[in-house]
Amino acid sequence: MDLIIRGAASPDDAYMPIWAPLLAFNQKTVGDAQGLPFALTITEPDSEEVLGGLWALSLWGSFYIGLVVTPEGARGEGLGTELMARAEAEAVARGCRNMWLDTYAFQARAFYERLGFAVFGQIDGPAPMFPRYFMRKDL
Repeated sequence: MDLIIRGAASPDDAYMPIWAPLLAFNQKTVGDAQGLPFALTITEPDSEEVLGGLWALSLWGSFYIGLVVTPEGARGEGLGTELMARAEAEAVARGCRNMWLDTYAFQARAFYERLGFAVFGQIDGPAPMFPRYFMRKDL
């Protein structure tokens, strides 16, 4: 097979053609390879503008938290805790055995630890971004 590797003109447009054969392989090998997304949004009462929220994906018994964002001016008011509590309830309802996420040193490790998450992996690198922590909570 004569093949070449080249840079994609549009990385966003290249994602699905790259992902599709891997998804097909996973589906064929273990089945049920499509994750089920979950999202919560934070808005003002009279607005549809999203100011923050949580995005997650359940797959193969795990619940991955990909994004947690609270508006800067509203931090410390319990929004993050409420987002995570609702996500955990959804994970349990979906039959997930654990939740996991990643966070950088300058982000929210202590917040997640207060919610029962523990570090299971770490990537070191230059401050202030690193280390990057991978955290999980068994349900």
